[in-house]
Amino acid sequence: MSEAPPFSPEVYAAARRASMPDFARWQEMVRATGGCAQPIRLQGRRITFDSSLEILDVYRTADEPTGYLLTACGNRRKSRCPACAEVYRDDTYHLILSGLRGGKGVPEDVGGHPRVFATFTAPSFGAVHGRRERDGKTLPCRPRRDNPVCEHGRPEGCGARHAEDDPQIGQPICVDCYDYPGAVLWNAHAGELWRRFTQALPATFARRLGITRGELRRRLRLSYAKVAEYQARGLVHFHAVIRLDGPDGPDAPPPDWASVPVLQTAIQETAAAVAVPVGSSFVARWGDQLDVEPIYVAASLEGVADQRVASYIAKYATKGAEASGTVDRPVRQLRDVAYLDVTEHARRMIYTCFVLGDLPEYRLVPLRQWAHMLGYRGHFSTKSRRYSVTLGSLRQARADHQAEESRKRRGLPDRGERQTVTVGEWRFDGSGYRDGEAFWAEVIRQRLATARAIAREQNRQESSG
Repeated sequence: MSEAPPFSPEVYAAARRASMPDFARWQEMVRATGGCAQPIRLQGRRITFDSSLEILDVYRTADEPTGYLLTACGNRRKSRCPACAEVYRDDTYHLILSGLRGGKGVPEDVGGHPRVFATFTAPSFGAVHGRRERDGKTLPCRPRRDNPVCEHGRPEGCGARHAEDDPQIGQPICVDCYDYPGAVLWNAHAGELWRRFTQALPATFARRLGITRGELRRRLRLSYAKVAEYQARGLVHFHAVIRLDGPDGPDAPPPDWASVPVLQTAIQETAAAVAVPVGSSFVARWGDQLDVEPIYVAASLEGVADQRVASYIAKYATKGAEASGTVDRPVRQLRDVAYLDVTEHARRMIYTCFVLGDLPEYRLVPLRQWAHMLGYRGHFSTKSRRYSVTLGSLRQARADHQAEESRKRRGLPDRGERQTVTVGEWRFDGSGYRDGEAFWAEVIRQRLATARAIAREQNRQESSG
């Protein structure tokens, strides 16, 4: 009779951790972080007192069985921390949807304001492999008659029918024909291009109406929320909800002449006009592919549903450049680039960031610092001030709820209407999990993720029904 194979060291470590006396409390802390992959360990204390300086509560990590308190890392990237990214995704979803339907402090009348879902793309810097479909049938990538070749002797076309997971998608047809400096510089200035677009859009409305911008502000306000997404070719593009409000924001209806077609035309005109000169030989502009679709409360043949837009934007708020074949951490030294586990296209873009970063013409552009992002250095999700609720307010509401649940769990008295102040003294004690803990943290994260998925599906069915 053969012996059973021995357990791995990781299994033994997980079993040892489960046998420790502080394991139950440690699990509670991990659940409170949502199953964070890289939690922060803190040591210190927190004191809560009221306006008469009566102490209401004292919390000390010295009283914890673990000797420390765990708090979530808060990283929005799914590749770094799936648990915190899921929280960020949910917050972004509610932020976007409240600006489309109302709620969370936004009036429901905002659902009747003109709004569109716009996608701004980068221009072409060279032909790349892609997946093409028509009527559910996969088409050849880049069919060319007579099989022409480029100046480097490589075919200009591609007759392959790429699968959805084909690693060739997004890679250049000819790496020597591809304009890597232009692609990197465009990424580096995409954020500035968006900023100039948002500044120029009100001017376009004012010019079309024949009024000053000051007069326009007394009649109309433009609100937006946008997220950046990396395409397979390593270039960012922006998805944005753009909405027309009255002068007081979502609380006021826009003028009668403000309509979806008017907004669509203004966006297209503005996007074609804005530009960012870079150095002496490059100008960043939007690509020719600009999609501007109306947003409706329900699905429509002529637009997209608001819930679908919110889900789409929230999904990409947790992704970064790693979705296009690069890494999610900074690259410190040029010599490290050769050993990165990335696509060759991403490797060339990273090399280009280091090379251009050494040129005097681009010394003010932090290309080396953002080489792992293929040059892009902007925020992944932004919104105008009056679009909707803020992420900070959503996080504060969640923190207040968790504090109240903690008060009940610890059997503390209700504070009633008393004004309270909380003062804390904390010291960083490390991050991540110790031996045997990562296994149990992942079990907790998966259980929480399953529960959230079930609740999300129930909410979707209720809202669609």
